Amino acid sequence: MLAALSSFRPAGQDGTERMADIHKDLMARVAADRDREAFRELFEHFAPRIKAWLMKSGADHALAEDLMQDVMTSVWRKIDLYKPENGSASTWIFTIARNIRIDRLRRASSRPYTDIETLDMPSDEADGEETTFATQRATIVAAALSELPVEQREVIELSFNQDLAQSEIAQRLDVPLGTVKSRMRLAYSKLKSSLEALQ
Repeated sequence: MLAALSSFRPAGQDGTERMADIHKDLMARVAADRDREAFRELFEHFAPRIKAWLMKSGADHALAEDLMQDVMTSVWRKIDLYKPENGSASTWIFTIARNIRIDRLRRASSRPYTDIETLDMPSDEADGEETTFATQRATIVAAALSELPVEQREVIELSFNQDLAQSEIAQRLDVPLGTVKSRMRLAYSKLKSSLEALQ
């Protein structure tokens, strides 16, 4: 992180929470003023991590580089859509990365030609009830995650949004593996009760 931000240390926060606050501040600066310096800092932090995640997910070096550029371009274009109350900047950015990766895989998949006029296909558009349910579900999940303590929310986000194993999460956060397992257990317990309405 640049020297200008190295002293950004709110009282009572650990490294993970400080980093999340720094990212939130940078995102706000880019959204408000199209601050290129703030975006450069976001790029320097997230671009190599996104590329590494893409390569771990099976992309070769060139494809990972290409997708990473798409992800960061999308972050720049869509940054006004980021809502800090729905999750960390890291979660939001890696969700974009996952969606772009999935879209690329879908486009690259080879399927035999089928005359579309012979297919009887249902509409891709969700009906009003499905859309309403999906929106309510997303709101409930976001609210449940936001109620978790920062350290528990972090391990859940790293596990599900970045597909990291518990040992990798421990390494990323520089904490013992047992700590990661304990945090995940506690988070799952809290989420289970919060999300019973979705069953």
